Amino acid sequence: MATEETLTCDFCGHQAPAAETLSWTVSVENGRRRRYCDECSRSHLRSMEGKLDSEFW
Repeated sequence: MATEETLTCDFCGHQAPAAETLSWTVSVENGRRRRYCDECSRSHLRSMEGKLDSEFW
């Protein structure tokens, strides 16, 4: 039986099965893929659009 991958929000730590993260935001910062849940994405939208690294949020 295959186990579904669980992904974690790189900002708040929220975890969800991969199938439920299709609406999450994905970015690449310093060559590293980062994922942000819907709530964090909405909260930090202006910083994301300004292409600020998450360390500045």
